[in-house]
Amino acid sequence: MPFVSVIMPYFKKELYVEDSIKSILSQSYKDFEIIIIDDESSEQSSKVLKNILQLDSRIKLISNKKNLGAGKSRNEGIKFAKGELIAFCDCDDLWKQSKLEIQLRFMNENNINFSFTGYELINFKGNNIGYRKAEKILDFEKLKKSCDIGLSTVVLKRYLLDDKNFQFAELKTKEDYVLWLKLAKNQIKFYGLNESLSYWRKSKDSLSSYTFQKLFDGYKVYRIYLNYGRLKSLICLMILSINYILKK
Repeated sequence: MPFVSVIMPYFKKELYVEDSIKSILSQSYKDFEIIIIDDESSEQSSKVLKNILQLDSRIKLISNKKNLGAGKSRNEGIKFAKGELIAFCDCDDLWKQSKLEIQLRFMNENNINFSFTGYELINFKGNNIGYRKAEKILDFEKLKKSCDIGLSTVVLKRYLLDDKNFQFAELKTKEDYVLWLKLAKNQIKFYGLNESLSYWRKSKDSLSSYTFQKLFDGYKVYRIYLNYGRLKSLICLMILSINYILKK
């Protein structure tokens, strides 16, 4: 089985990051590295992450000279990744113990380049508040109508990101959605394993919970990154928003 690089940007999540890291370290599959990108680069983050580094020699740390945002921080982390496979986990999300083992077997047995899974939603206290299923196959047409891929569930082949056109976008939210759309538009198929292997935390201060920011960034996804006209971008945003509401 291949070596995996787990990419994790860090910014003001001192309450959750240790639990997130420990959920990765507890994996039944052991052949991986964790690359943390310190996008806060403060005295507090240095203190928090210094303690994290003591947990395991497989943990690596990169410190940004200035705040880049989650998307660009992931791009930086990928540059240093040694794995044949890239996985992602945000620093307030959690993995179940068999996550990598099950997902890598799924990819290997089906010759898959990009996989994602179902996941559970938890609140800032860790209580379960919902579930998101993983559709069996997603292509561009399906994906542009609804963002149904949980970032912290994704494992993909490293070579897919060797092209500089395929990077996380410089947005406050939906930076991963842009990358998935670009890959899908390039005929990359996304295969879902509808098994809950991760927890996505909806914390009080999560950027993903800011409705206006999500709408603004959603419009930019279509208008700027897909080069759609204003009207088509608004229509796509409306469809995306409706599908999001229907999932609640």
